[in-house]
Amino acid sequence: MLLRDHVSSVELHPVRYQFTAVRNDSYDDNWLVINGTVATPEGNWSFADPCLLTDEARQVTSWLRAVTAGTVDVTEPDAKGELSPDIWFIEPLLAFSLAARSEDGTAVIRIHLSLEAAPPWQQDDDGADIYQYVVELQMDTAALLHAADQWDLALMPFPPR
Repeated sequence: MLLRDHVSSVELHPVRYQFTAVRNDSYDDNWLVINGTVATPEGNWSFADPCLLTDEARQVTSWLRAVTAGTVDVTEPDAKGELSPDIWFIEPLLAFSLAARSEDGTAVIRIHLSLEAAPPWQQDDDGADIYQYVVELQMDTAALLHAADQWDLALMPFPPR
């Protein structure tokens, strides 16, 4: 799935289950290694980490489609200026929130990147700033729906086990 605008991009791909053999453990059997490539004006980096369960990965598609349907509220920073994502997961490497929406169908989404998914220059923070590093992307409805379709296709080889 490629999420991009004229300034930045975040590309996410599920590449494999963390453990090839089924262990009869609902968590261990369903961890997906996600490969991410990020390009921003600040720099470029990539990561690969088992950071989403199969059912969590499918929630990303639902969230993207909800953004296009206008059913996700814009999330403002709190009184301290900190951001809270709309959708987050057990492993706090990735999260998503909606920064803005315009009447023409354009949305500004935030991809929150923490810990191993954060830029290399922020990875020594010991998790102090979970969800605070974001890449904001301005995307229209068609691009968001295309990204959701791409993500669905990428997840097809990875059913819940």
